[in-house]
Amino acid sequence: MFTLDEMKIAPPVTATVTEKLLSVELEDGRIISVPTNWSPRLAHGTQKEREKWTLSRFGVHWECLDEDISVIGMLAGLPSTENPEMIELWQKMRENIYELNPRKRGRLNND
Repeated sequence: MFTLDEMKIAPPVTATVTEKLLSVELEDGRIISVPTNWSPRLAHGTQKEREKWTLSRFGVHWECLDEDISVIGMLAGLPSTENPEMIELWQKMRENIYELNPRKRGRLNND
């Protein structure tokens, strides 16, 4: 796989995430979008969690969802290939964290 530098692709400057769509604006003015359901972690996250993204030179990162989506992957039209069993395990771990620490859920939803 190529890196952004090798492909001469502009880095992301902002992102917008709704229940149905992830849109990323690149430094050169292009806006690229993919369905949110291409990422099970985004699809299962709350809107507040989806809004807590950070950018890197290569894409978008969600700390609270443990998710990274690259600009290259979006441009190539590559949905997540994460194993469904791993997604199920991830969801159970999230439920356990919230059960053990209910304040964590409130912090995610109130920030």
